[in-house]
Order: sequence, then C-alpha cells, then structure tokens
Amino acid sequence: MQTYHFLIASTRFLTEEEPLDEVFRERRRYYQEQEKEIDFWFVHQPAFLDAPEMAEFKTKCPQPASAIISTNSQLITWLKLRLEFVLVGQFQAPSATIPEPLASLASVS
Repeated sequence: MQTYHFLIASTRFLTEEEPLDEVFRERRRYYQEQEKEIDFWFVHQPAFLDAPEMAEFKTKCPQPASAIISTNSQLITWLKLRLEFVLVGQFQAPSATIPEPLASLASVS
C-alpha cells in the first residue's frame, strides 16, 4: 500500500479563487529542473471522500470538492501554506474502502 497525502477544498475555491494554473506550472517546471517524476494530481469530486474513514473531511469541506493528491507530503504542506483555506490529510491505498486513490465521482460530459 502507498500513502497518499491530500489537500481538499471546494472546487469553486480551487478553480476560481486560487491561481492553481500558476502553481502547477511552477511545480512542473521545478520537477523538470530536478529531473523528478510528477507525483501530484488534481481530482474533481474525489471518490476517496466517500470512504467511511474520510467522513469528517467530507462533512467539513464545502461540496462539490476537489483535491490535490500526492505521494509527497512536503508538496502538500507547501500547498497548504500557499493556499491557506484548505483541509489536509492522508490515506493508504489501495484498500477495501479506497480501491482507486485517484478516482473521481465527477461525470464526464
């Protein structure tokens, strides 16, 4: 099992109020310079929030929610300091309650 670290907030906050495009461009450039593989993903309506152990996060976060998920805890800490009004946590996957860590409940249109 792998430990995944996450940052969640309302989709509106992450996509309209915060300059995430700029943040992601900056991170991608940094990773390229360091010859580091991308270890973070942006997920609309993350399925892991439906796991029983994530009920507290789902209750506290305005819906619909989006998440930045990473295997790098330092990245999530850095993003938390930059974005401020977000919740952070972690989970182990794959597991019985979280079989696909990057799964989304958002419908594709």
